[in-house]
Amino acid sequence: MTPAIKSLEKAKAAFKIHEYHHDPTAESYGLEAAEKLGIDSSKVFKTLVVMLDAKEFAVGVIPVSAMLSMKQIAKAAGAKKAAMADKQAVERITGYVLGGVSPFGQKKILKTFIDATAQNYSSIFVSAGRRGLEVEIAPDVFSNILRANFFNLTQE
Repeated sequence: MTPAIKSLEKAKAAFKIHEYHHDPTAESYGLEAAEKLGIDSSKVFKTLVVMLDAKEFAVGVIPVSAMLSMKQIAKAAGAKKAAMADKQAVERITGYVLGGVSPFGQKKILKTFIDATAQNYSSIFVSAGRRGLEVEIAPDVFSNILRANFFNLTQE
């Protein structure tokens, strides 16, 4: 039971858990999840942590097949600049290892932004807090739990 699953249960959220055998040699954890679960990669979202204006962290949740736009996430957060957070900082702040970072159950609650494409689906998949474990959840439920806003976050 991961902190992500515990936090979703505590919030009494509707969600489904999907597990698959993780291959440690996989180059992309998100694309591996889509392939092994037999779902369209546009429905699988990755959780990325950024540093805003060199002083605060935020989370961007985008499709695994897309690239995060630093300009767009900075704009969403009302910051001037955004940069990818350092790997050690991400693990320390979230409590998760890279490839298993979930937007739910993080050690510290961070501002969270979800790519607007999530609203195209009745459910999306995000990490459940470890490699090989995904949570399927409705975008509006996701947004409500984390008080997250939808925004265009990807590079054009």
